[in-house]
Amino acid sequence: MLPTAADVVIVGAGNAALCAALAAAEHGVSVLVLERAPEGEDGGNSRFTAGAFRCVYDGAEDLKVLMPDLTPDELSITDFGTYTEDQFFDDMGRVTEYRADPELLEILVRRSRDTMRWMRAKGVRFAPIWGRQAFKVGGRFKFWGGLTVEASGGGPGLVAALTQAARKNSITIAYGAKAVSLVADDSGIQGLTVRHAGRTATVATRNVVLAAGGFQANAEWRTRYLGPGWDLAKVRGTRFNTGDGIRMALDVGAQPTGNWSGCHAVGWDRNAPEFGDLTVGDNFQKHSYPFGIMLNAQGERFVDEGADFRNYTYAKYGRVILSQPSQFAWQIFDAKVLHLLRDEYRIRRVTKARADTIEELVQKLDGVNPERALATIKAYNAAVSREAFNPNIKDGRHTQGLAVPKSNWANTIEEPPFEAYAVTCGITFTFGGVKIDTDARVVSTEGEPIPGLYAAGEMVGGLFYFNYPGGTGLMNGAVFGKIAGASAGGRARGGNA
Repeated sequence: MLPTAADVVIVGAGNAALCAALAAAEHGVSVLVLERAPEGEDGGNSRFTAGAFRCVYDGAEDLKVLMPDLTPDELSITDFGTYTEDQFFDDMGRVTEYRADPELLEILVRRSRDTMRWMRAKGVRFAPIWGRQAFKVGGRFKFWGGLTVEASGGGPGLVAALTQAARKNSITIAYGAKAVSLVADDSGIQGLTVRHAGRTATVATRNVVLAAGGFQANAEWRTRYLGPGWDLAKVRGTRFNTGDGIRMALDVGAQPTGNWSGCHAVGWDRNAPEFGDLTVGDNFQKHSYPFGIMLNAQGERFVDEGADFRNYTYAKYGRVILSQPSQFAWQIFDAKVLHLLRDEYRIRRVTKARADTIEELVQKLDGVNPERALATIKAYNAAVSREAFNPNIKDGRHTQGLAVPKSNWANTIEEPPFEAYAVTCGITFTFGGVKIDTDARVVSTEGEPIPGLYAAGEMVGGLFYFNYPGGTGLMNGAVFGKIAGASAGGRARGGNA
């Protein structure tokens, strides 16, 4: 039975939403979470992630607060490095071309560490990202790219831990409950219209946190805002993120902001389903491209695969792949780097070609001009410099004289066996959304907070433009989810947020 009233209502049940619910509950108020999906598909996009969080840390001792199970042996063979506030600011500035909202960015970076510790105290367990963010060189693992920590169990483990914490804190979660519209008047939010169990009802509340994701699962909105061709992209995550939270906010006067024509989009298996599959999770992604080359249907390279660590390029290269003829590419590797390929390359549901000669391989690349592909590979091999290869750093092993350079990790494609993987564009989340202030209050088109309305997660605009540093999405959701919940809970308790 759907409650008829609650002090705080959260729309969504992913990372940002559940952090908001937990923070609101700390104020001793009643909290209701509305999850549009059935229980078996709950958690929004968070459940489809690998669970990585980009956060500030000062070294191994700092990380041990989050991961107390780290053993002395693990610490002795690992260089975790550091990730300072300045590094986080620099990475966000660089990849967003310095368009990120400075006030929101300041909060994201400076509260990342404390928010992670708060999540740990709530029962979320973390682990080092051994398999995807560190390679063993000279007997020692070295983490790279500013990304070190993930939730135990990945996205599903994160959602399960937060859901368990919510239940322990007497938070009600209603599944299959679709928020339809906000009820608001001149004094602010008064309730929500909800469709649940085949019936439409109104839940009375004066405090709503919208954390219902972006509009990536809405093909019509993708085409309207991202541009022609985006209706052809695969959706990496949940089918339920169709922009309803954004629409509800705009309907009551919220100010749209951010990069509405931008999104997080990656290389995704060419034959993956149209929406995410929880039995596969994020394993349709193919992110080891820095160690090989990518060819389009014309048999040509079209992007610098080694421009930077994959953390800083993968979220924008999906768009580049979508713009290629027939919206696909093949990633090609030789035997020298096959051991470096991430686990996602070894799943059963993969579009793959393998051969013992390059001549044989190009004939197996479905949809590709084989003659041009062979010529491209030979020209690439001849252009590779001979600096030492090191996957843990930007090693400067580059090409010379090519129209499309490769700046790092330029390994020749000459040692059999050869493997190739077909990818298309997989959209993760959209960058445009509603404007919030530093208390996560939704701001109106008049520039004033809408009383009782808060937002967090993917549906907030203003932080990400053009690109995104890996692991920042979950961190963003947690930081501003916690702030939104605290603001809503404080107002429900009698504060002025």
